[in-house]
Amino acid sequence: MVANKFHFLETMVTRIVDLRSDTVTKPTEAMRAAMAIAEVDDDVLGGDPTAMLLESEIAKIMGKEGALFVPSGTMGNLISVLVHCDIRGSEVILGDNCHITIYENGGISTIGGVHPRTVKNNDDGTMDIDLIEAAIRDPMGGIVYPTTRLICLENSHANSGGKCLSAEYTDRVGELAKRHGLKLHIDGARIFNASVALGVPVDRLVRAADSVSVCLSKGLGAPVGSVIVGSKSFINKARILRKTLGGGMRQIGILCAAALVALQDNVRNLENDHKNAKLLADGLNEIKGLRVDGPVETNIIFIEIEEGSHLNAGKIWKDLAEHGILLMSQSISRLRIVLHHQISASDVQYTLSCFQKVVKGVQTENGN
Repeated sequence: MVANKFHFLETMVTRIVDLRSDTVTKPTEAMRAAMAIAEVDDDVLGGDPTAMLLESEIAKIMGKEGALFVPSGTMGNLISVLVHCDIRGSEVILGDNCHITIYENGGISTIGGVHPRTVKNNDDGTMDIDLIEAAIRDPMGGIVYPTTRLICLENSHANSGGKCLSAEYTDRVGELAKRHGLKLHIDGARIFNASVALGVPVDRLVRAADSVSVCLSKGLGAPVGSVIVGSKSFINKARILRKTLGGGMRQIGILCAAALVALQDNVRNLENDHKNAKLLADGLNEIKGLRVDGPVETNIIFIEIEEGSHLNAGKIWKDLAEHGILLMSQSISRLRIVLHHQISASDVQYTLSCFQKVVKGVQTENGN
């Protein structure tokens, strides 16, 4: 059964293909088995052994000194920004279309007193290096300006259609940060997707970063949680902030056990997710009135309704739901699809057939 507004579909359709996000996956049998036998302890009082194992593994993969499990990616990014910007009124430079700016409830400002200074994200998720440098406040500004302390990147970049930031680009931003005495944080919610798509090890992609947040419940398919990585000093400060924000939990090994299985089993599935996304995108581009926005690099697809087609994204979204195809409508002319490891090649073909049927039906209604 699919939760929330789509629960009624269980009695209406025989097949549901949930493409709303890669956060909708269900724990595998291997994950459930690992959760059932996980060795646990109170992670606030001294540490949970399974959590410590996961943290050690993620830190090693990322090439960093330490790691900390947190309940969500939003909390992971918030903690990371607050550690680096530990004086209220500090400023962070980040993309105008990044997840922290758009989807995290303004937490860095409302909770942390950190001022966001946005730079335009390009179509590939990057920000122009010269624009980043121009956004850095002159320290001679004294009491006039906020103090720039941090630059944030996102890789892969969700709102740019899952585009991947290269190691070379990230290195250039890291060099810029060091030259100005700043820190670099990477929102790596889908950093494993970027690694697989680029064919570059994860630790190489984040080498220039002082901290990284890694989501476990997106591409990796674990049910809950994220991990933030950085220096030992960074993690010590992050642990205190996690408690302050209500993220200190008890026997979290039950959750971390599932994440360890995800690391073992699902990273290798990401290439197939990307392949299915490209197959779906190719098929959608063949449907009159639809256009996939840019080349698909990872597991995210944005569909644009072509001008003059007389199609409406909201209408298509609703009609597809009646066929059991669940996705997100972002505007009257834009739809979003995200692939994950529980979407098969057969699901892709079924989705394409439903798109063709729905679009043809709408066009017939409009007399086209």
